[in-house]
Amino acid sequence: MTSVDVRETRDPELPGRLLAVERDALVPLLRARPEADFALPVAACPGWTVRDVLAHCSAALIRVVEGRFERGVFSPESNDRDIAERADWPHARVVDELERGMSEAGPVIAAGDGLLDVIALGEWVHAGDVRETFGEPGAYAGAGLAYALPLLARVSRERGGRLPVHADLDDLDEPLRLGDVSGERTPARYIGDAATLVRLYSGRPLPADGYELAGAEAGELNIFG
Repeated sequence: MTSVDVRETRDPELPGRLLAVERDALVPLLRARPEADFALPVAACPGWTVRDVLAHCSAALIRVVEGRFERGVFSPESNDRDIAERADWPHARVVDELERGMSEAGPVIAAGDGLLDVIALGEWVHAGDVRETFGEPGAYAGAGLAYALPLLARVSRERGGRLPVHADLDDLDEPLRLGDVSGERTPARYIGDAATLVRLYSGRPLPADGYELAGAEAGELNIFG
């Protein structure tokens, strides 16, 4: 069992720690994969390949590093343009850009007001998408989970109107409180592992069993939807 530091106030260093831990795990994995694996379709992102996901992730982080936030940034159209701009790049160049972004975005996010914190969480979730596509263990789990869970809890609280959820996790010592924590509404209840909780909150495909969710529908929890 593990514990996580779920603070009521923002920890500005948390997104950077999450990105650094994931960088150290994901980049060597990507460099070791054959070229053909970058063309695999990613079930969690219909229409995108592994390469598309990585290009989207690297572009998003470089936007953060360089402070480029023009109108419509991170919209589906903007994401498609970012992917298209990298279409002729060798896979290794996409991975190099991703590594740079995961290394340099943390301090920029920390210096901000917290609005960009969710980008680090999204990058980590996309890394899980890639792991799952490769059939690797640890999708939506692994070493980054200790940083992703408190970040998920805070993002869910700060996005107004989110259902309160009391999560009893198999892999945590203490319950995790998500969404509205004012106490004015009866919380929904989740029982299961942390990886499935991440899937619920990121709109990813769910396992057929092994968890319980009462008082809420899965679609109500997606913070990226």
